[in-house]
Amino acid sequence: MPRLTPLGSPLLLGFDDIERFLDRAGNSSGDGYPPYNIERFEAEDEAGEQLRITLAVAGFKVEQLTITLEHNQLSIRGEQSEEQTGDYLHKGIAARQFARTFVLADGIKVINADLKNGLLSIALHRPLAKHQVVRIKISDLG
Repeated sequence: MPRLTPLGSPLLLGFDDIERFLDRAGNSSGDGYPPYNIERFEAEDEAGEQLRITLAVAGFKVEQLTITLEHNQLSIRGEQSEEQTGDYLHKGIAARQFARTFVLADGIKVINADLKNGLLSIALHRPLAKHQVVRIKISDLG
């Protein structure tokens, strides 16, 4: 028996990739760490809009963070090691690892990433979609 999905209508053709992206997004880490913001604003020079993902990664150094983009999936990972450098009376700040994943729509480009004051910001650009109307020629075979 075929699996019923939101995009399983016979009138929706070629949306298999979108279903896979939705599955990936649903399976991403849900523990809420690190907290993040996503901002949207108009692009200054180009048509479209700018997006910025900002993650609160206090305590992480640049060399402990990795950002990768593969098949429209933006992954941010942070790895810290537990260092025993002092004699703690109380240790409430733990070294922690994280992985946060965002699925990007086709056409979104990663512009840059920077780390400042414990905030990792990733700038993205989404161009305006071009509206096209294409007339299809009908061949007379009869």
